[in-house]
Amino acid sequence: METETLSESSYTSVINAPIEKIDLADWLFSLPDAEYQRCSPAHIAAGTSRTEDGKRMSLNVECIGGSIVVQHYVEDIAEPHHCRVISLSDVFSPNGRTKVKVTWELSVKKIDTETCEFTNHVHGDATPEFHAFLDSHGLPYESAQQARQLASAAHNRIETPLFAKSIENHALRR
Repeated sequence: METETLSESSYTSVINAPIEKIDLADWLFSLPDAEYQRCSPAHIAAGTSRTEDGKRMSLNVECIGGSIVVQHYVEDIAEPHHCRVISLSDVFSPNGRTKVKVTWELSVKKIDTETCEFTNHVHGDATPEFHAFLDSHGLPYESAQQARQLASAAHNRIETPLFAKSIENHALRR
């Protein structure tokens, strides 16, 4: 069974720093745990690692919609102004554990010499494990999709301006 969209949201926020000073990949793969936690009340922990073939990883633990989500983001695109990471994420809900695929994409574009627009885009896909989990609990996909969409969008809306401020601070320290 192929994956299908479970949730998707994009939010933007202004970064008050010149685009030349912004490096999203450096920010993401060096984000301290405490700074990650400041970017949302739902953020629990963050760290970095590498895959067996040497790709950088951003590991995040957060609570979204009442479920604990462990993100294993692997770098796909890692550029100063565009970063995309992909995770086969573990979701621990009151009904048990399952998996979703999450693509997290960060980008900035220049507004003027001193400001940029930051976009935080998150796309979640249902996996075969997710469908099996729903089936085993007698839960309809449409209800799960609606709940995940609402929870994911609400989470993204809160973290986006705080991520933007963190990226701004990181850029201005450079």
